[in-house]
Amino acid sequence: MVEQRNASVAIVGAGDFIGSAIARRFAREGYQLHLARRDGTKLDPLVAEIAAAGGAATAHSVDARSEEAITAFLDAANGAAPLELVVFNIGANVNFPILETTERVFRKVWEMACYAGFLTGREAARHLLANKGGSIFFTGATASMRGGSGYAAFASAKFGLRAVAQSMARELGPQNIHVAHLVIDSAVDTAWVRERIEQRTGAPPPADRLMDPESIAETYWQLHRQPRDAWTHELDLRPAGEPW
Repeated sequence: MVEQRNASVAIVGAGDFIGSAIARRFAREGYQLHLARRDGTKLDPLVAEIAAAGGAATAHSVDARSEEAITAFLDAANGAAPLELVVFNIGANVNFPILETTERVFRKVWEMACYAGFLTGREAARHLLANKGGSIFFTGATASMRGGSGYAAFASAKFGLRAVAQSMARELGPQNIHVAHLVIDSAVDTAWVRERIEQRTGAPPPADRLMDPESIAETYWQLHRQPRDAWTHELDLRPAGEPW
């Protein structure tokens, strides 16, 4: 049986892979998990899995681009038990040639991957400042560090999210809030990704070229446990075989 802590973890963008793995990892440590995605009913199997293992989790349908929705979600999470960690994990990865990148696509990707991150980070900071400390982690990507062909919308949003995280880290670190930006520099090992790679190349992905979501989640756990005199602001993760 998991010994429950009087502390909450909120994940905005609790998807099927990285977000779910982070939720399971922190649930095993006794945190109350508050999970948000656009359609919260898709989280029902994860909530049931965590409960069956002795943990506690709630699912929420949240449009992360809505200031009111994010505020209400984090208010509810902190009301259940004091927030200790907030993770922003929305991806919004798209690939369009520049002449096919419509105004709607560019704006929507920015809203999802950057603006929603700002809203989440700001509201998380309100609670963590009142709670006298905690962590705010932003999930980045290769596109956070460099633009690529067809990635004008995605890279610009992820560049912006990285800037939000860096500014927050400088401002909030002295107030006992650990802000970190994690660059996931590889594809994540899922059946869908494996199928796409095999369709594109005609062969299974090479060994050591995909990242296990559980390994990523372990890194989030270790980052949250860092002593405050040796905090990491930015951390890049990639498998051993990834060329970079």
